[in-house]
Amino acid sequence: MDMQVWRPRLMRGQWFSHLPVSLQDSLLSAARVRRLSPGQRLFKRGDPPCGLYAVLEGSVRIGAVSEQGKEALLSLVEAPHWFGEIGLFDGLPRTHDAFAVSNCTLLHIAQNPLLAVLDGQPVHWRQLALLMSQKLRMTFINLEQLSLLPAPARLAHRLLMIAEGYGELDEPRRVLQLPQEQLASMLSLSRQTTNQILKDLQGQGIIGLSYGEIEILDAERLRALATV
Repeated sequence: MDMQVWRPRLMRGQWFSHLPVSLQDSLLSAARVRRLSPGQRLFKRGDPPCGLYAVLEGSVRIGAVSEQGKEALLSLVEAPHWFGEIGLFDGLPRTHDAFAVSNCTLLHIAQNPLLAVLDGQPVHWRQLALLMSQKLRMTFINLEQLSLLPAPARLAHRLLMIAEGYGELDEPRRVLQLPQEQLASMLSLSRQTTNQILKDLQGQGIIGLSYGEIEILDAERLRALATV
């Protein structure tokens, strides 16, 4: 399959669209398509690094499960988000598990072909560092909010981040495919607390709720709540 057919979808994302065209071409030339069914594992914590991925369709759950079976959900990765870059830099095993949430289509660039591309043009390492630094910045923001912000503000901010593709999308999504229990896990809140906050936001006309979905009806009021 000609990977160039995916270029328009990838160009919707900030990171890929700002790459030099030569690097875009090199990535697409080295890429292969992978498809996952709902619940299928992409990789698990401790697996060797296997390269870089971009979500083309569907979504991927990134997190970890304790020995007692408790899940820590870090993020839901949706199109056109890229992930998996940490292992390029340190060559160490995967830090978390990745599972498909729904039927999922991914673009995969395996570790060795990608390293060959980067070693052939070392200047492009900076582009991968920018991808990783964006994730690190988001992590610091989330840690700060966990300590300082009340639960409603944290929830509002996370909804906005997801809608904006964690900085990847120019046009934020209005409808989020996001079950309440997954949102609760991402925020380290109980499901009951999360449900109550969402009900309050729904009562104020800021969001709409349906099964497995959250619709942002008033982004400005949600943003105001997130900055409290």
